[in-house]
Amino acid sequence: METDSNAQERPGRIHGLGYLIDDVYLEHDPGSRHPESPSRLAACRSALADCGVFDRWDRIPARPARLDELELIHHSSLVERIEADAKKGPTYLDPDTVVSTGSYRAAIFAAGGTLACVDAICGGKIRRAFAFVRPPGHHAEPDRSMGFCLFNNVGLAAAYARARHRLERVAVVDFDLHHGNGTQACFYDDPNVLYVSSHQYPFYPGTGDITEVGQKQGRGFTVNFPLLKGTGDEVFIPLYSRIVRPILEQYRPQLVLVSAGFDAHFLDPLGGLRVTSAGYSSVAASLIRAADEACGGKICFVLEGGYSLEALKECTRLVVGQMESPLAQERRLGSLPRFEEYSAEARRTLGQFWDF
Repeated sequence: METDSNAQERPGRIHGLGYLIDDVYLEHDPGSRHPESPSRLAACRSALADCGVFDRWDRIPARPARLDELELIHHSSLVERIEADAKKGPTYLDPDTVVSTGSYRAAIFAAGGTLACVDAICGGKIRRAFAFVRPPGHHAEPDRSMGFCLFNNVGLAAAYARARHRLERVAVVDFDLHHGNGTQACFYDDPNVLYVSSHQYPFYPGTGDITEVGQKQGRGFTVNFPLLKGTGDEVFIPLYSRIVRPILEQYRPQLVLVSAGFDAHFLDPLGGLRVTSAGYSSVAASLIRAADEACGGKICFVLEGGYSLEALKECTRLVVGQMESPLAQERRLGSLPRFEEYSAEARRTLGQFWDF
């Protein structure tokens, strides 16, 4: 595991930034042919080393989530089932989701590590954090693991920030290729958690149409931006700078959590979107600026998907660079006819809730 005992003695420290990465996440091993492999963590670690993060940022130690913390959104029966199945591993929970003997330990540390980042931010130790955890989480529903995900790390973090730190408004932004059906399900009727997602549609898991806006008191606080296969920077970048950022500033969250999936990248073997590394960098800048405006910069990126190791490493490097910049730079684009058409369509459904 990483150590950081001499952190305060190192030159060039950047205060207010924290990272979390740990060898415990290598213990989840769904098999050599599975795209959600331990090599993803190695790619992230290599990018962090290249950027000097280990020398300049504060390390947030990983910890396991307790049962009562997991039960903030998950049924106890799911926790028991994952623990039992992992002991028999390798075991398939569904056609895509595999647990090995180390998966339960990795999963509770992924959830707990994300909560540790929330504690560090809400406790005032840092403002911006990036949690490099696996397995990912945004597909995990209250009573079901699916889509490579065991526990919903970001969903738990949002519920924990509300329960432990008494926050009234938490925003979850999900730019993974896939729709975070699990996160949406957790907060579909809850106005205290705003869920915003951009994703390829129609695609796995089949949810995330723009008409899915929440229900009861939560109506309007689920915001979906489905994107057709082949969509790239020309829509992805202004979607965040011109629509998502204004929505966040209107909601004024006290904490922004980001489900940071890099599988919308054009190099990703599973996806059909065409986002570039520079596009992801610009989106990160938009979200950092929104957090700066809304909540004093309190933002936590949490790793979700991303299965091209080359793209994952490059995107990690660029997002880390945006997190270090006091004035994160959004990429400027010229004429945007495809985005203007998309924006007009989105406004017809979402304009009753948000001004953009």
